[in-house]
Amino acid sequence: MTVPTEHASFSTDVAIIGAGPVGLFTVFQCGMLGMSCRVIDALEAIGGQCAALYPEKPIYDIPGYPEISGGDLVRQLERQADPFDPHYHLNQQVIGLNGDAGEFHLTTSEGVAINAKVVIIAAGVGAFGPKRPPLADIEMYEAAGPGRGVKYMVAKTSDFAGKRVVIAGGGDSAVDWANVLSGVAESVSVVHRRDKFRAMPDSVRKMETLIEDDRIHLVTPYQLERLEGSNGNLEAVIVADLDGNERALEADVLLPFYGLSQDLGPIRSWGLNDSRAGIPIDPATAMTPRAGIYAVGDIADCPGKLKLILTGFAEAAAASHHAYGTVFPDKALHFEYSTTKGIPDAP
Repeated sequence: MTVPTEHASFSTDVAIIGAGPVGLFTVFQCGMLGMSCRVIDALEAIGGQCAALYPEKPIYDIPGYPEISGGDLVRQLERQADPFDPHYHLNQQVIGLNGDAGEFHLTTSEGVAINAKVVIIAAGVGAFGPKRPPLADIEMYEAAGPGRGVKYMVAKTSDFAGKRVVIAGGGDSAVDWANVLSGVAESVSVVHRRDKFRAMPDSVRKMETLIEDDRIHLVTPYQLERLEGSNGNLEAVIVADLDGNERALEADVLLPFYGLSQDLGPIRSWGLNDSRAGIPIDPATAMTPRAGIYAVGDIADCPGKLKLILTGFAEAAAASHHAYGTVFPDKALHFEYSTTKGIPDAP
């Protein structure tokens, strides 16, 4: 249930900060243990980066799904959480956190107050946005319609059908989307400052095959120099090599994949000893240095941490089970498999 944005006060067992895949699975884990949840997220819809940036991008390392898109994964997780009647407070940030384990008080940027016994932070990389290339008049092209100008995500591959696409970058997003869009676009050019790519080897091999088949045009070693067009309609991307030699690439749309800028925002003031790597946790319980506050998913850090969605799922289970003792201090937790107890009623 999405809660309307208004000044109000609510009480819950667990406040979950972040409605991405790991946050949604945390709702399920808490619900299985009879704990109620309220979920706060700065985005206007649930799903985090998977829904906002990569809804059609395939994911290959989710157990039980040889391949699933980011959007479909979010829909499945929402369905899994639904029996426990979670309440979503969207389009707002948690800007204040006070209190101690068993009695936390959270306030959001929309004036909502939430009292919770436990807080679980599943905020991914924090507030995020694309790293924009420093090109003159880029704002004019960012305002163009779907499949045109400058875009930082691919919401629908159909928007790029028949378009001349230029992709800039050398990471997973650049390589993966080059491979995908080569099947729908009129042309795909990949601009990178060197010949090597920082992407999954299988994806790079697939791209190399598509380059050999002339379905992807590799433009290296070049960097973005400027954009050419009129009235916000992109016509060409000008690139330059290290010696300043320029080359014009005809283009309807530029996709710069230079990663995301991230900001933990107010979380940095909560006494969690956070660093650039994230928030330190006890790997056995996912608890942060502050009792009653847990961190799961990409925002959580511990020795040997693998930043995979499935790692966050495991942390969500550990955090939920450890939090049970704070939510129900007079009850003993008897571990049961879901195959034994089934899905309990909503708390």
